[in-house]
Amino acid sequence: MRRRTLTLLPLYAALVFFAALTLVPFAWMLAAAFKSREDFFSSFFLPRGDGLLGIAWGRLTLVNFQRLFAEFPIGRAMLNSLFLASVTSAFATLACAMGGYGLAKFAFRGRGAITALVLGALVVPTSLLIAPSYQLLWQLGLLDSYAGLILPALAPAFGVFLFRQTMLNAVPRELLEAARIDGAGELRIFFTIVLPLARPTIGAFLLIVFLGSWNNFIGPQTVLQEPGAFPLSVAINNLRGIYATDYGLIMAGTLLSIAPVMCLFLLLQREFVAGLTAGAVKG
Repeated sequence: MRRRTLTLLPLYAALVFFAALTLVPFAWMLAAAFKSREDFFSSFFLPRGDGLLGIAWGRLTLVNFQRLFAEFPIGRAMLNSLFLASVTSAFATLACAMGGYGLAKFAFRGRGAITALVLGALVVPTSLLIAPSYQLLWQLGLLDSYAGLILPALAPAFGVFLFRQTMLNAVPRELLEAARIDGAGELRIFFTIVLPLARPTIGAFLLIVFLGSWNNFIGPQTVLQEPGAFPLSVAINNLRGIYATDYGLIMAGTLLSIAPVMCLFLLLQREFVAGLTAGAVKG
């Protein structure tokens, strides 16, 4: 046991070092959000003084957060982001689960071509689709609306393929046949048998889509035009001034933006890992 501990010691030291290196930007952002405009450039982290640990605790302030809610529509932007992320993740998960289930468990003409199309869509960079997507949304009259953001995100290729792999490995065909023999319809089979078996993947994909929609900047910046409809990512970008930039204010807005999703990920990280590995091995 002692020899094993000594063998793993360099590995743990390297992990601690890289973890600390990763946390440095977050620590800087946290400190910057509570510093005044005068202290922002005078100290790297917290302002120095005569207090505990050599820090001037009395100079820390909540004025940046007060200004966010008093002078800018940050509260409305947070509600907009919550609505977009929740609706998009719920409907995208349902659509991808249905698509993956159909590709995995139903034999129909063209199934191989559709699967190849889904795999091909995985390698297409999202940035290449901005111009054609904008033109299509303009022709459909969906610009400057939440529908223009939600509808294109309902069936991402990654989600369809992820659920296809999960359905192939986690849902026994014999169980489906037994349910059909007992008289269950396809919708009942899907909602009462298939979805519970794919629960880990559902949780992981919900989290992925929620985080992606919450942090989405290019989509809302392109589609939305009304400032009152902007989500949090766009609202924080608009905090930049024309002639000057209040970095403490921006850091406070960024902290408000990442805190909810960070807490959500820390609470669901075990389900997230289990969901991504659920269909990795056939069992």
